[in-house]
Order: sequence, then C-alpha cells, then structure tokens
Amino acid sequence: MAMYPEYMVAPIREDLTSAGFEQLMTPEEVEQAIASEGTVLVAVNSVCGCAAAKARPALKMAVAASDKKPAKLVTVFAGMEQDAVAKAREHMLPYPPSSPSIALFKNGELVHMIERYHIEGSELNRIVDNLQGAFEEYC
Repeated sequence: MAMYPEYMVAPIREDLTSAGFEQLMTPEEVEQAIASEGTVLVAVNSVCGCAAAKARPALKMAVAASDKKPAKLVTVFAGMEQDAVAKAREHMLPYPPSSPSIALFKNGELVHMIERYHIEGSELNRIVDNLQGAFEEYC
C-alpha cells in the first residue's frame, strides 16, 4: 500500500526521470538492474525536504558534470513501491534503510553508499563531490 497519492509524487519522480533515471516499480526490475554488468547508481527517492534540497539536485549535478558516470541510473521511491524499495535495500546491507540514500553498484556489488545522514548534514557541493569521486573511482 502506497503512503502518498500518485499525483503528489509524480513531479518528484519526474525530477529524476527527466534527468535520465529509470523508475523501478518491482523487485524484479530492481534485481535485474543491480545484477547488470557495469555500474548502476540507485537513488532511493523520497518526499522529504532533504531529498528535494540536496539529494536530487546533487544527483543531477554530479551526473551532468561528470565525464565518467554510471552506465545505468535507476531510482526507487520510499513510501510508494515498497517491495521494490525493500529489494534495493537488501542489496544495500549492512547499511540500515534510509531515505533518501544513494548507492553505487559495480557488477552487482555495492561499492559506495551515501546515507541520509550524509545528505542531511552536508552542503550540496560536498554531496556532488562525493558522488563524482565515486564515479571517478568506479565508473
């Protein structure tokens, strides 16, 4: 059961999908994306203020400004497609569930994780730098 009406989250989804992120709706889609060859950036999107003010802008800025970037950009929405989010979070263990959060996978393995407290407590440019450093190292 979804926590928010779709009309409320549609523009929040679009913030990332318009920047090239694929919205994953099912656990199968999540499994397939993360298991794919190469690098996959998974954004756990959310309606909270720090997702709007920091996480989504940082994701878009880092991807737009980087020469090296993940082969695949995907997103799941906390509070909406709960099974898809749960499957993504299984792959993010041992990190506790948090939203927003950002995970980078390479050949199915978690190689970089940005948790909510890294997002909430940071300047926007620090999050962008963090992402770009991970892209540089793993992509």
